[in-house]
Amino acid sequence: MPTVGVEFAKVSYTPAGGHLVLRDVSIALEGGTTTALLGRSGSGKTTLLRMVNALVRPTAGDVIVNGRSVAGLETEKDLVALRRGIGYVIQETGLFPHMTVERNAGLSLELEGRSKEEAAARAREVVGLVGLDFGRVKGRYPWQLSGGQRQRVGLARALALDPAVLLMDEPFGALDPLTRAEMQTMLKNLLRGMKKTVLLVTHDLDEALYLADRVLFLADGEVFADLKPEEVLASFHPQVRDYVSAVRRVVKG
Repeated sequence: MPTVGVEFAKVSYTPAGGHLVLRDVSIALEGGTTTALLGRSGSGKTTLLRMVNALVRPTAGDVIVNGRSVAGLETEKDLVALRRGIGYVIQETGLFPHMTVERNAGLSLELEGRSKEEAAARAREVVGLVGLDFGRVKGRYPWQLSGGQRQRVGLARALALDPAVLLMDEPFGALDPLTRAEMQTMLKNLLRGMKKTVLLVTHDLDEALYLADRVLFLADGEVFADLKPEEVLASFHPQVRDYVSAVRRVVKG
């Protein structure tokens, strides 16, 4: 029986004084697989993703991460323990501009109280995993890197504690098409050997089909389609067909 890495159990979310963002979402993500979330801006994708590391708390329902209820976490110590088991990669990378690549990549180990030597050794390892020459970039600052290099360092930092779960929110959205394709290839090869439970928010249909084992479509706070990548383009679901046709438009001369 497959192991569940992340489960959303009837989660809903309505911010104070706001409108309903998510409605009664129930999804079980198999451990070691990659799931992509697609949908319009405002459909609830990022809110759903941020529930996994408790940056957003559901107003109803629960999220279970590796068998542990997020709703049951009450102390700061519990939250820290949860987040140490979850890597988080965002479009802007979130790198600290005053820290070198080496320091950024090994920061999570420092925060855990590991020695500088251990943090540096792990930084070297993960920076190499994402395809960068550690010797060349370790002393550089984020502003001295290209967009693709910064994104690689952000991914390296997210992997430093070897998390079981990896959250990726439009990680390559700001990159040019060629760099984005290179990053996608690197990530696919990397994840193949790591077997992490990955939740990827993207607007890029091709990216979802290339990277994911499963594609979920959201609209108005609900999942309206749950498909394998090879099923998406052939789907007769009207909303899926609308999404595909919108992003696959062909300009005729």
